[in-house]
Amino acid sequence: MSTLRSTLNALVTNLASDIVDVIRSSSLDELLGERGPGRPPTSISNGASKPSRTRKSGRLPRRSAEEIAAALDQIVALVRKHDDGLRAEQIRVKLGMQVKEMPRLLKEGLATKKLKAKGQKRATTYTAA
Repeated sequence: MSTLRSTLNALVTNLASDIVDVIRSSSLDELLGERGPGRPPTSISNGASKPSRTRKSGRLPRRSAEEIAAALDQIVALVRKHDDGLRAEQIRVKLGMQVKEMPRLLKEGLATKKLKAKGQKRATTYTAA
């Protein structure tokens, strides 16, 4: 049993060192150029970037109180034009805002009584106060 184990260990060690030697002797282009079937080729060496996603991830940049007030004024002006009110999604689309911006602005509008809310969850419609 120990002979089998020592023989296998020696083979694995030799195989691993042979693989490392082959990788070290290969060029970067050679390593990046050979991809498996089904993966689209990407070019790293020419500086091409990945296609941008439609959604932005991460945190929003910090906004000042004046920027928040200006955005809230835009929302109030838009909502005043619609007697039936607008849902948050409709406001966001019309003003070109991100989803992450809306909760803070709507909460601020309700707290300062510039906006009124009617309904629950996604069915909530906002009107100007």
